[in-house]
Amino acid sequence: MKKIIVYFFILGIISSCNKSDSEEYEEISTPVSVGTNPYQKLSDYHFFTGNIKDLVANTGVLPYEPASGLFTDYADKKRYIWMPKSTMANYVSDGEVLNFPENTVLIKVFYYKDVLPNHTQKIVETRLLIKKNTGWITANYIWNAEQNEAYLNANAVVFPISFQKSNGEQISINYKTPTNTECAYCHTLNNQLVPIGPKPQNLNWNLAYNDGTKNQITKLIEEGYLSSQNIPQNIVSVIDYTNTNYPLKTRVRSYLDANCSYCHVDGGYAEEFNVRFSFNESTSSSNLGICKDAIHFVPGYNANKIIIPGVANQSILYYKMNTLNPNYMMPFVGKTIIHTEGVNLIEQWINSLTDCN
Repeated sequence: MKKIIVYFFILGIISSCNKSDSEEYEEISTPVSVGTNPYQKLSDYHFFTGNIKDLVANTGVLPYEPASGLFTDYADKKRYIWMPKSTMANYVSDGEVLNFPENTVLIKVFYYKDVLPNHTQKIVETRLLIKKNTGWITANYIWNAEQNEAYLNANAVVFPISFQKSNGEQISINYKTPTNTECAYCHTLNNQLVPIGPKPQNLNWNLAYNDGTKNQITKLIEEGYLSSQNIPQNIVSVIDYTNTNYPLKTRVRSYLDANCSYCHVDGGYAEEFNVRFSFNESTSSSNLGICKDAIHFVPGYNANKIIIPGVANQSILYYKMNTLNPNYMMPFVGKTIIHTEGVNLIEQWINSLTDCN
């Protein structure tokens, strides 16, 4: 069942599409001008005030959070948008990334809240996507041990880290940051580097800001970061896949959208695979791979079906999510351990299916 979350416009908000002239605005200069390289240090951007490890956003740096998040070895994430003053993004469609102006910066911080043995927070990396006049570029920053700076690094870095999950389970991993090439695997669409997360379907839910809780699309309009033109009243939106109050299929579709759709899309890295996991395409049983032949054979899975209704342990989708074999694992970058909760969700859904429809 397609889940529709109704987004109500408030006339006063729609008419207020610019940052208030009376608001104190601490100017952040354009971080990366055309023809220059990204800064060597994260602090040079001035995105955060005070002690940088506290991640207190500067004026004009707006937090955002998708309803369903990407799994990255159980790392927590904080995301922010910064745009040059007097610029704004535009709506394209529910399932497409907002059309951001030149010099927009999307900021994504990866950290662990409960690092052992002292149960402290540790920030490991910050990834930037910066829109230049020629398109988007990546800039990845690795945090130092002192947690007072992060430095530009285009190469993979491995961090041995032990942490405790919210359920008390303790895990030790070798967290690996991506190379620029690995970033491009997931962030490339039609041979162009693109963002993934800031789509209306992902932002159409409430987030707690310093001045109160508000729908993120409403907040973007209020801040002058998003034009209200052409935004429909009804946005077909993903949901938080961990919320068991929603239908199982909607949770699965939201999970697959957040964790798989960026490759399994026309123009994506894995477009040749015969599935489509974007939320606006996954209403189709065929696009989800139900009763569908896989184009790549997996040893031991003789039926060679992406999904066999009622039989998760012989479904190739389940296997690819539940293995770390580099020849078969999905996603093939961005994780070093299996997402147990995600695998359990897919297993529950496949085993609930009774036919190909």
